[in-house]
Amino acid sequence: MTRIEILNRDNMDAAQGEVYDEAKANGGPIGGPYYAYIRIPELMRQSQNLRACLHGGPLSGRERQIINLLVARHWSARYPWFAQARGSLAVGLDREIIDAINVNKVPQLDDPREQAVYSVAQELLTQQKLSDASYATAEASLGLTDFIAAVANVGQFGMTCCTANAFEIDPPDDDPIPLANL
Repeated sequence: MTRIEILNRDNMDAAQGEVYDEAKANGGPIGGPYYAYIRIPELMRQSQNLRACLHGGPLSGRERQIINLLVARHWSARYPWFAQARGSLAVGLDREIIDAINVNKVPQLDDPREQAVYSVAQELLTQQKLSDASYATAEASLGLTDFIAAVANVGQFGMTCCTANAFEIDPPDDDPIPLANL
């Protein structure tokens, strides 16, 4: 059960309502960890902005989803996993890839860029840094700008997962690909 009271639009103060309405009008997320962020309207606004910046950045939807799935799996974050599994299917990520990440297996990724973002995220999450060899491989595969975007995506989505876990924000009961209990 979610630890934090979910504010309805009618119960928000003026600043909260303004940011909520902006997010809704722009198609940004308003649920999940944003249930917590809305209590600090500028945090919600800036987290929406960072999310939009990364979403509109140089990584493909598939590349972003691979990173987000790894981060959600690392944090065992049930709501973010739900949202990212759904988003992964929407951008054409194969169910086999999602299922492999869900059980901490290395997925079959044929695209070198997808392999690179997977490796970057996996190593950052497990080692808290990148080896010189991994750094060189990622920079060669992605280019510096896209490499920076991949690292930023890991950090940004980590905040989302931490928030969801701290406030025990649950996915809906009809979660189509539940996070595996490991």
